[in-house]
Amino acid sequence: MDIEERYNPFTGKRVVPGLDDPVPPAAAMGLEPPRFCEHCGRRMIVQVSPDGWWAKCSRHGVLESHQLERR
Repeated sequence: MDIEERYNPFTGKRVVPGLDDPVPPAAAMGLEPPRFCEHCGRRMIVQVSPDGWWAKCSRHGVLESHQLERR
């Protein structure tokens, strides 16, 4: 079974299944955009605007705040 590695989008640390993965309080309240790519852990370019934000990973593309609101 091949398990895909995941990274915390707010700390950049690898997520280990079964271990607590704390999220900063501001991020938990939706006030902080992700700063790291969940797929590779790389630091992303982040742009914040009054109506949302976008974050770009050099390998995995762009994530926009409105995409997360639909989930």
